[in-house]
Amino acid sequence: MSTDTTTTNAPPSGGADFRDVATAHAPFKTGRLVLWLVVLLVAADFAWICANNEAFDWPVVGQYFFNPTVINGLYVSLGLTVVGMILGIVLGLVIAIARLSQDRLASGLASLFIWFFRGTPLLVQLIFWYNLSTLFPQIGITIPFGPTLISWDTNTVITPMTAAIVGLALNEAAYMAEIIRAGLLSVDRGQAETAEAFGMTRGRALRRIIIPQAMRSIVPPTATS
Repeated sequence: MSTDTTTTNAPPSGGADFRDVATAHAPFKTGRLVLWLVVLLVAADFAWICANNEAFDWPVVGQYFFNPTVINGLYVSLGLTVVGMILGIVLGLVIAIARLSQDRLASGLASLFIWFFRGTPLLVQLIFWYNLSTLFPQIGITIPFGPTLISWDTNTVITPMTAAIVGLALNEAAYMAEIIRAGLLSVDRGQAETAEAFGMTRGRALRRIIIPQAMRSIVPPTATS
């Protein structure tokens, strides 16, 4: 005995099929709306309290905030950030390539650099470079265990601005080296093998094939480093 199942799956007469995706809609998220309202209410209340708190003395805050000295300091900080980031990216790229090198000496030195500058607080590094003249009053070019060819006064070479640039650039380079290394490793190994099969050198393959593809993984974390 056979049974006809077509009638059991048919939609009820005069109405839409409750399984039709054309009539489907996302349920209204009441809980999320309530959470947003609570967060906005708490934030608005906190802002109102701060704005009407006489202890903050907002006129004095505004006077100092827009003081020319503070504005100039802001410009210097932004300039140091840009210069340090550019130098850090360039140096970090070199260190990342050395870290991935088959040469144990290059890989070991790159690993040591990353370990030291990532493991040391940035403030300690900046203080060290600023007070370098205390340890080394003179810096110069010398022959190992031999005479000094040329030397300079440390305070003349390492000015406060130079100390800040060097400290920020080296610290940024250590972090960027790991970011770039992770980006290079994210590119499929077959890309490098194909480049080698076409006779490309490792440097040319990095410039034309691997690094452009790795930028998709390098750029996002660079903004937060």
